[in-house]
Amino acid sequence: MPGAGAAPPILDFSAFYSGDAAAKQKLVEDVRNCCLHNGFFQITGHAVPLELQQRIMGWNKKFFDLPLEQKMKINKDTSNTWNRGYELFKSQMLEEGTLPELKEGFYIGDEIPKTHPYFINKKLNSGPNMWPSLEHMPDVEDFKATALDYYHRVVDLAKDILKVLALTLDLEENWFHAFTEDAVATMRLLHYPSQPADSPAKLTRGIGAHTDFGTITLLLQDKVAGLQVYDNATKEWLDVRPTPGAFVVNLGNLMMRWSNDKYISNVHRVINVSGQERYSIPVFFSGNPDFVVECLPNCRKEGEEAKYGRITVEQAVLGGYADSYGRAEKFKKDAAEKAKQAGGVPAAKEVAVA
Repeated sequence: MPGAGAAPPILDFSAFYSGDAAAKQKLVEDVRNCCLHNGFFQITGHAVPLELQQRIMGWNKKFFDLPLEQKMKINKDTSNTWNRGYELFKSQMLEEGTLPELKEGFYIGDEIPKTHPYFINKKLNSGPNMWPSLEHMPDVEDFKATALDYYHRVVDLAKDILKVLALTLDLEENWFHAFTEDAVATMRLLHYPSQPADSPAKLTRGIGAHTDFGTITLLLQDKVAGLQVYDNATKEWLDVRPTPGAFVVNLGNLMMRWSNDKYISNVHRVINVSGQERYSIPVFFSGNPDFVVECLPNCRKEGEEAKYGRITVEQAVLGGYADSYGRAEKFKKDAAEKAKQAGGVPAAKEVAVA
């Protein structure tokens, strides 16, 4: 088990593919210990090439270098209703009592055509992606190809991680197969400007302290630190330093609920006081939106009641979105009203988006 106050360990995931039963069992035990402790670990030895990781991170930076007016043409709040495209700074507020968050994002998912049942039935985050125009980004086709290749490889890796998670719970390796079929996952390119050194005290966050909404998250970090995980044993914030080629993996609220709180969806945040721009790419694996989640086998004693009722994947994830975006919208509306009463005129981009 990770020691108290220790940053999430780096595990060699190649043991899953190696055919070495002892190495695979050791990986299962290490993942189980992480899930019981802080719900976070890093993995190397996976099947996502370093070169592809570097290319998508390069596109991450290139996208956010576009002028704001060009990014706003594919704003997720005005160009569509299925949560794809650009997200303005200060759109979200995950930690109550803080300021809206100092990050901008770009939402990407599987390329779902408007004829697909998921789009027709308005399923979770399902629809066509929104891309910059050729006019604004002449090599946008390479951006698309790189992003979708990376997305699908990470989704495949998430399915392999779920096989390991099944084994940690003494279930069959393919226990989560029905859940992962026709799964929804959301990728976000993220950019955090550097914050003033005193910004934690002033409640400014890149991302406020929160837990993720879905099942598991796979995060690619660039070279600049800022991610912190709360250690429940020591009551300290631990830095998760970027490791070349590694993914940070953490459990979300849905997995914690599914395991009857046996496994931990842990609090984490981003505070970038490095003096440099930070970039990262999380992929949030939610699962089949219609799949009904209820207490997993082996996660409650005989005769013991489950802590949570049945819920679909879609219901669980949408509830998390509603809370965090609604909180930011309320904050900005209140700020605009106060400015109006004081005779000030708030900046349009500060109050116009949720």
